[in-house]
This record gives sequence, C-alpha cells and structure tokens, in this order.
Amino acid sequence: MNTVDFSRTKITDGFWKQKQDMLRNVTVGAVYDRFKETGRFDAFECNWKEGDPLKPHIFWDSDVAKWIEGVAYLLEEAPLPEAEAVIDKVVSLIEKNRLDNGYFNSYFITVEPDKIFTTRNWHELYCAGHLIEAAIAYANATGKRRFLELMCDYVDYIEKRFVTDADTGFFTPGHEEIELALLKLYEVTGNEKHLALAKHFIDKRGCSVESSNPRYSQSHLPVREQTTAEGHAVRAVYLFCGMADLAYHTGDKELFEACETLFENIITKRMYITGGIGSSSVGEAFTVDYDLSNILAYTESCAALGLALFANRMLKFDANSKYSDTIERVIYNGFLSSVSLDGRSFFYENPLEIIPYMNKRDVSASDSSRTIHFPSTTRKEVFDCSCCPPNILRFIASIGNFLYSASDDTLFVHQYMNSETETVVGGKKIKVTQKTNFPESGKLELTVNGSALKVAVRIPYWCKSYTGETTKGYAYFDLSDGETLSLDLGMPTVFIEARPEAIFDCGRYAVMRGPVVYCMESADNGEMIRDIRLDGGAGFEEGIHPTLGVPTLKIKAYRRKKEENAPLYRERKELLEETKATLIPYYAFANRGECEMQVWHFVK
Repeated sequence: MNTVDFSRTKITDGFWKQKQDMLRNVTVGAVYDRFKETGRFDAFECNWKEGDPLKPHIFWDSDVAKWIEGVAYLLEEAPLPEAEAVIDKVVSLIEKNRLDNGYFNSYFITVEPDKIFTTRNWHELYCAGHLIEAAIAYANATGKRRFLELMCDYVDYIEKRFVTDADTGFFTPGHEEIELALLKLYEVTGNEKHLALAKHFIDKRGCSVESSNPRYSQSHLPVREQTTAEGHAVRAVYLFCGMADLAYHTGDKELFEACETLFENIITKRMYITGGIGSSSVGEAFTVDYDLSNILAYTESCAALGLALFANRMLKFDANSKYSDTIERVIYNGFLSSVSLDGRSFFYENPLEIIPYMNKRDVSASDSSRTIHFPSTTRKEVFDCSCCPPNILRFIASIGNFLYSASDDTLFVHQYMNSETETVVGGKKIKVTQKTNFPESGKLELTVNGSALKVAVRIPYWCKSYTGETTKGYAYFDLSDGETLSLDLGMPTVFIEARPEAIFDCGRYAVMRGPVVYCMESADNGEMIRDIRLDGGAGFEEGIHPTLGVPTLKIKAYRRKKEENAPLYRERKELLEETKATLIPYYAFANRGECEMQVWHFVK
C-alpha cells in the first residue's frame, strides 16, 4: 500500500488550512529571522574565524535544512520568492564551500576540519540526512536539481568512507536521520547504492560497542532484536522510520516484526495521552514502562512528530487504525501544542502539567547542582538547540501526507481535512473531495470522481456511534463515479482514565472531545487548579473562548473555600463551594503568559 503524497493534495479550508496559512504568512519569516540573527544562515559562508561572534555549531546545518524543506513544501502550493532566493543562495554556498570530495558541513569545514568523521555523536550524518531531505523536497517543488546533485555527491563520499574504506572513527550515526533520508533518496533516484548504504547503517547498529551508554543511541542490540523503545526518543523514532522504510523496500519480514513490536511498546506503555513520547529530561529519553509523569514530562516536539512519521510508515504494511489513530492523537495534541496560536513561538518540551513556582524551587542551589528539570512554562522564538521550530514548519506544510493511501483496488482515508486530492488507484485516475469541519465536528462528506471505487474510511477509536462492520478499524464502501459518502462520526466529550500502572494519573481523569485532549489553565479558573474537582455527573457546555478563539468546555465543579488563617494541616472538613470550570484544547495552552495548567483532573 502506498501513501498518497501531500503534493497531490490541496488543503482547501478549515483547521489545517488556517495552520498552513499561518506558516506561510508568519512562521517562515519568524524562523528565518531568528536563524539569521543567531548566525545559522551565515555559517554557510564558511568564513568564520577564531574571535568572531556566532561560532558555528555542529547541528546548525540541520536547522537550516529543515527550514528549506518546510519552505519547499509550501512552494508546492504557491510561490514564496524571497524564501526561494534565500534557498538558492544557501545552495550556491554549499557548492562553493564543499570539499573536493563532496563533503559539506559548515562547522567541520570551518572550525575543525581535522575532526571530520571522527566523533560519533557530533551530528555529521544527522546534518547530512536533513540536507538530503531538503534537497529532495526542493527539487520536487521547483525542478531545480543542483542541490540534489550536490547531496548525491556527498552520499558517494559517505559511502566511500563508511563502507568502501571503512576508515572512520565510528560505524553508525550517533543521531539517526540519514537512514530514512537515504531511503527517500533511493525512492527518487532508484540508485541501489543509496538503498544499500541505508541498509548498512541500520544493520550495523548494535552489532559493536560504540558508546558507554548504548541504550541512549539505540545501540544496545541489533535492530531486529530490539523489543522496547529505548534512549533518546527522537533518535529512536527516526531509526524506527528508517527500519520501516527498509523493511518496506526489501520485504524484510523480520525487520517489520521488530518495528511492530517497538510500536506496540510505545503506544501501550510509553506514550502520553497527548501522543507525546520521551518522558525524561535525562537524555531526552524513554525510561521504563508507565513512567508518564505529567509535571516532569519532557515529550520533545520532534519526538511526537517522529512518532507520527513512524506510524504513517507502518500503515504501508497494514491498514490498521492503531497507526492512524496514533497519528491523529499526535497531530491534534502533543505535536500541535508545540507552536503558539500566532505561529511565532515554540515549545521544545510539552508538559502535561505546569505549576509555575516549581520552576523556582531550587533558587538556593547552583544550576550545576539541580537534579530535577522542570519544562519551560512559556514558548520561545528560538532555542540554542533549535531543532523543533523548523521541524514544526516542515511537518505542518506536508500534513497532507497523512490523509490517504492506496492499494491496488482501495483508497484508504486515514485523516479528516477539507481537501482535494488527485491520485491513481488500480490504474484509474480519481479525484477525491473531502468536506468536514473536523476536529470541531465528526461530520464528513467524501466524493469520488473519475471511476467507481472501493473506499475504506477509518472509524476512530473515540467514535461509539458508528454501527456498521469494520476491519481493523476501517469501514469499507463501494462508491460509484460521482457518489458522495456522508458519515457522522459522533464526537462525545468523555472522561478518560489511565491504567493503574500509570501511577501519576491514579485518581485523576482527562477530558477528551473526539481526538482533542482538553486542559485547564489558571488564566480561566483562578489559582490552585489542582484543588478543583469536576462534577462527573454534570454535562459539558460547548463554546468558543472569547480571547483565544478556540473551542471551550465548561462544567460544574467544586473547590475548597480558601481560609486565610487555616493551619497547614487539619482534620478533613470538605468545605466546598460550587464553581464552573473552563477547559480549552491542550494545543492552545500557554498562549496567555505563564500560568498553571493540567491535563489530568480530580472528579467528584
């Protein structure tokens, strides 16, 4: 089964069209400005010398590459002449400053040329991978192939150093990324060397000791023997994406089964209700099963989007809604919270609870002696490690990649967005038009033109009103040419509980309406929101937030009366007063300055 590429899909209106317009009008320029002023673009001049400001960094090339890739995806829809001119300049600088052997990395060429391919965790292959992905995207969008040609030369040099000569200081990338990039390159070029190099890096991982903490970089076992998601969460899911792509292209059943096992471990034991993954700030990593602390949740933005990319690859093997349901959970919650409503600022981490004073609890300790890291309470426009902002840009710009896939005789509808798509199913050209107000409503109209067609529509895990038969979460329909399928996927508001093993959520409940997780903020509910108890027997009132413009849920609730002279501890009195609690989508939190926030609530 093949994914219908986003370039064949036009998001026409509604929720995701607004997000893509935000990217085009705000985010592209905002991220460029921050990267320009911090030296990331100028690093490609390769003229920095000791004593100059803004010393290049080992991963700056990847930041710029992801920005280029995101812009390229937007160019598929409409011109961005100023941004395109920036990209052309970057490409010319790569061509000018690369080494004669094809190697390019602005840091190593400029700062430490004697250290090329000597240190595993210095991100050379990671940066190369993102440059490859950017070059592919730019060639597809514009027809300009010089960037892609330069990267093919670079890949030839990588293959020489790591395979033919095998004279590098390490065997596999410390930070995975080039694996999936090489497989994308193979899809474009058809060059078997690109497939073989990806396979080389994947097969060699875990077969020799390359670090003092091999779990951190998923090197503790050969990939086909790994059964649990370990270590740095972003590195892990990027590796799993490469493994899934390799299994797809080679028919490696054992590798696919390893991917399936790893995916199950994540979604059943190591994933937050928001789709966030990587619970610990120590190593930005997975830890142990059910370690899902809310206030300490690290849940890096890049990790959430990486999980969605992994799930989308797994759909190629099996039309199973556990994959598309996971994508939906990520894109409307743990990923979308990473960007502000105005598109200018970003979260690196996405906690599920914020108590602002906790970030100040160690004021008497030096920074080096603090052992507990609490996530940031507000978004930033740029980070020292700024991988997330351009990743968010490229992800939303290509959101159409998650809508459809096609087998020989069936079109699969995985996600719901106002869109028009042209593709080929079973050798027949078809046009698919989707109309919906999702995620505010579960009503969906799907029209197929060009041929009669079998259509499989995902029935989400949260929809309890659909009564027809399903296979692995999909309902199948035979549509004639021009016929419109109408569905109303009932979208209830419900309380969600976690398994008792997820001890941080015991006795507390989350609120979801359809795919969207809701949260409370003190900006709407006053201080000490942990003391609020929602009325489990009351109904929710739906509305629109007067300042944020997002949906709200209101419900009767109770909180203890505040008594100024009460002792710190006393016998239980339960002096409760009725109030009304206001909840907003989790993706909209932290857009009004620093305040308390929580996803898991107490219910009376």
